[in-house]
Amino acid sequence: MTTLIKTQQSQFGFGDALRSAAKLTFVQIKLFLREPVAFFFNVAFPVLILLLFGAIWGNEPGSSFFSPAFGYIDMQTPALAALIVGTVAFMTIPIATATAREQKLLRRFQATPMRPVVYLVADVVVNFAVALLGMLLLVVVAKLVFGLRFDGNWASLLAGFTLASLSFIAVGYVIASLAPTSRVAQVVGQVIYFPMMFLSGAAMPLQIMPPGIQSLAEWLPMTHVVHLLQGLWFGNNWDGTAVLVLVGMLLVGTVVSARTFRWE
Repeated sequence: MTTLIKTQQSQFGFGDALRSAAKLTFVQIKLFLREPVAFFFNVAFPVLILLLFGAIWGNEPGSSFFSPAFGYIDMQTPALAALIVGTVAFMTIPIATATAREQKLLRRFQATPMRPVVYLVADVVVNFAVALLGMLLLVVVAKLVFGLRFDGNWASLLAGFTLASLSFIAVGYVIASLAPTSRVAQVVGQVIYFPMMFLSGAAMPLQIMPPGIQSLAEWLPMTHVVHLLQGLWFGNNWDGTAVLVLVGMLLVGTVVSARTFRWE
């Protein structure tokens, strides 16, 4: 059976791979839309945090820690984008992948002529699209409700967001690959995600925290996403430390997940 599958995969051309990836991406999107809990936490939850803190702090110029010309929402919108990246990577990918493994869905994909990389590419595309949708909704709501200001370059911001998303997604697949069950994947994802959510500056400004917490936060990967996106939002240069951390996460996460990923 294994020999037959490998023979079929060797006959699986580039055009077949593209068509399969497109169909699988469409199916994965439909499955995601049927999960209201996942949609809420990945897309709607950051918007609710934005509205809550916006109602408390407002967005008047001078309420930002970065510039007197900007307000609280201007500062926290890119930070909340980091929250979206973390949610997709640590709360969605590990649980969904481990659940699909437990339900023998991944084993069925393995038994088809489709190469494993096709499934992984489609899954990455869908998860990145979810993160990007959350970011876009965040910006639209902040603009309509609080008059969001932006002083950077949209292309640079998109590039930074893409780097952060892919880096965290790669780590998410490491958790999904190593976790024996979906429950373990959920616990590990939560243990990693929630401290970063509260201590990285993603949910609340890092500047209002005690100096000791701020020093600790510099060791958290999500803090570097916040630094990178906020810097690009205000038109600053790319944060070199953040880029090195994220590129390292992307490379290590990709290699480890590729070597440890299990279909069953």
